Amino acid sequence: MNMKYLKRSLLMTAALVVVVSTTACSSGTNNEKNKAANKVEDKPAVTLTADQPGWKEDISPITFDWYLNFSWFANKWGVDPTSQYITKKTGVDINFIVPAGNENEKLNTLIASGNLPDFITLDKGEGAIQKMIDGELVLPLNKLADEYDPYFFTSSDAAKLSWYTKPDGNVYAYPNASSSPKDYEKYGDTYISNQTFLVRKDMYEALGSPEMRTPEGFLKALQLAKDKFGTVNGQPLIPLGLHEFTENGNASLEWFIQNLLAIPKAKDGQIYDRSTDPEYVKWLKTIRQANQEGLLSKDVFIDKRPQMEEKLAQGRYFALIYQGKDMEAQLSSLYAKDPNSVYIAVDGPANSNLDTPTLDGPGISGWTVTLISKNVKDKARAIRFMSYLNSEEGNKDLFLGEKGFSYDTIDGVDQYKPEQLALLNSDRSAFDKQNGSSFTFWMLMNTNITDQWAPKAVEPFKSIQDWTRGKTVSASEFELLNPTGNSPEGIINTKLALQFGKTLPKLLMSSSDAEFDTIWNEYQEKRKKDGLDKVTAFQQAQYEQNLKKLQEFMK
Repeated sequence: MNMKYLKRSLLMTAALVVVVSTTACSSGTNNEKNKAANKVEDKPAVTLTADQPGWKEDISPITFDWYLNFSWFANKWGVDPTSQYITKKTGVDINFIVPAGNENEKLNTLIASGNLPDFITLDKGEGAIQKMIDGELVLPLNKLADEYDPYFFTSSDAAKLSWYTKPDGNVYAYPNASSSPKDYEKYGDTYISNQTFLVRKDMYEALGSPEMRTPEGFLKALQLAKDKFGTVNGQPLIPLGLHEFTENGNASLEWFIQNLLAIPKAKDGQIYDRSTDPEYVKWLKTIRQANQEGLLSKDVFIDKRPQMEEKLAQGRYFALIYQGKDMEAQLSSLYAKDPNSVYIAVDGPANSNLDTPTLDGPGISGWTVTLISKNVKDKARAIRFMSYLNSEEGNKDLFLGEKGFSYDTIDGVDQYKPEQLALLNSDRSAFDKQNGSSFTFWMLMNTNITDQWAPKAVEPFKSIQDWTRGKTVSASEFELLNPTGNSPEGIINTKLALQFGKTLPKLLMSSSDAEFDTIWNEYQEKRKKDGLDKVTAFQQAQYEQNLKKLQEFMK
């Protein structure tokens, strides 16, 4: 829920879409003739007020194409009762478009075509966001709101709009799972993180709940697990699971483990290059040693999220540096078969002082952002639908579903009906299809709004959430520091990210610490030659600007 991941943390599901041509995507194909036929002429502006939900002015049928830059997203709009209810209520149907493979390739193809779908949702840190803005491929949300729906400014958070305002004075993207400084003041003690170190409960306890905070204990536990539990239902045990490797690296082995190690993001007012921290390098070498000793399966280097989810559901991993919220469906399945076979959060990799981890809580930048294409078939309906989704009403509809089916007022409180809650807790995948609420569709979820209806966490989810309490911190000032787009710094940063993506597997596959050091030193030298100092200067200026913005929001 990358809350960077749900984020996210959805307390929630994370579950949070590419039309280029009839052959460019895996689903939701539309040819140019159909798009032209479906194009709606911009309607004259209706006189509305900031207190008047504009979407109610027109609830005639319309279908928007919505691109989600997440190949793992598998749900379809209109299959479940919740999305059907919202379509009946607003008139809006959605055709989700998702890439079949590499998201960056699909998104770049879309951008090159200059013909984007109506809505676009992608990770907040994607460099493609600035490319779309620079190429005038997306519309300013504030201008759309001024012309067609002033209610957008009511249903949206002013601090978040300010945070995403570009130098030209316009706002092109709005976040989900976002929390401002004032949100932290109001809800901060309830926040949890999605960043966890997990172990399979039965295996871990059978090994005597070994210490895994030190490199020595970590490697020993992985080896013990491999020796004692060689296979799981006839399939080889995978001692350590990580996020998928991408062209830019691996989240588990970057900010996830850096946060577990409590490595600071800044020192004495200056951005700190966490990747050079001795504690971080020590743990990268620990993972390298794990690979050398046969404790890092080849699958880890090649599996994408669907393959990982399959293996999670089979319980084939012993330990994971992963997103606790993002495996709820698999946890439900394991729990239904055997409550002892689930994954639990425990204290894992730590720095030499064994300091408490500093896990990312929900930040003001959110997890993903949503934009509206310049090619949108109906500007008024698009911004009004976004306003609806941002509003408390829209969030309630997406979270609770339709009253009488998904939820009811029970003991004076709006809450899921018992049979629906039981399905949610036992089989998340079935719930998505048979119900569709609880943010099956998370693109503009506001968890600060929906927490009032959230059921109390139960096992096997509760213990994972509870482990992050007291370790979760706000890191908004460190968000969106990286230059993107086609600026000189953005081009350099893209090059550096790709460089790390190629270097990381080499480091882990090196045959010795000496070979690791050689690769590492060459990588650091190349970073400097390629313009690291320019990126660092940009990040420092952005960091200082972020601090000022956040201070303004607190006034």
